[in-house]
Amino acid sequence: MEYKNIIYTREGSFLSPEENIAVIKLNRPDALNSFSPEMLTELENLLDEISKDDTIRSVIITGVGERAFSSGADLKLVSTALRTPGIIDEAAVRQYMEQGQRLFRKVEDLSKPVIAAINGWCLGGGLELAAACDIRIASENAKLGHTEVRLGLIPAWGGTQRTAKIIGVGRAQELILTGGQITATDAEKMGLVNKVVPLDELMSTANWTAGQIAANAPVAIRLAKKLVKKSTDLNIVEGNKLELDAILECIKTEDIREGVQALFEKRSPQFKGK
Repeated sequence: MEYKNIIYTREGSFLSPEENIAVIKLNRPDALNSFSPEMLTELENLLDEISKDDTIRSVIITGVGERAFSSGADLKLVSTALRTPGIIDEAAVRQYMEQGQRLFRKVEDLSKPVIAAINGWCLGGGLELAAACDIRIASENAKLGHTEVRLGLIPAWGGTQRTAKIIGVGRAQELILTGGQITATDAEKMGLVNKVVPLDELMSTANWTAGQIAANAPVAIRLAKKLVKKSTDLNIVEGNKLELDAILECIKTEDIREGVQALFEKRSPQFKGK
């Protein structure tokens, strides 16, 4: 499928030349990689494609250029919706916001782990996309923030929900209610990003992390990701029950036999995801 607002490639890693890492680049650099409805549609279609491709083991999302991962929602659309004083195209706004919510849930629920490689500005919906990813790696020049309240809006693509789960309610309230921006270093200190690296090392670090994930057993990765996501909504008894169910699913796979055998044979396992 041909895409106009994103760039999609496949990569190998330092662990394997097999191209099992999907790399998605937001490609509207002149608009700071903001999300147009067309970009949201392309991303959703691509994620549907990736979800069905068993040869893909991990995913990286980043932005084209050095200026921005994404500045968030396309403000031209908001301006158009408010073009006549006192008249709001509520249907268009609802459709756009529901589209973004649906897309970011797909990112969060994707069976393959997703890494956000954050370059430059990561604001509003851009930060909401990053929050929907499983791992966030930021370049030293990155600036992050939920700036929506400065425009009279709120983070409505999951930002009020996911940010609080990642960094806690108090820090999320401060970040969202002030509408301020923070450096990558401060984001790392509060746990909003996992790691900060020089800009010229961002993609190689993301690839290295994705390669580590891709080398592991796909069934185990899928189940582990799912349970970690559920952990904030469950008590320990409920969580343990799901862990037990997941272990019983793991031991039925060919991969567990391959993993144990490779350990004793002192070689790298070749997992098939079966």
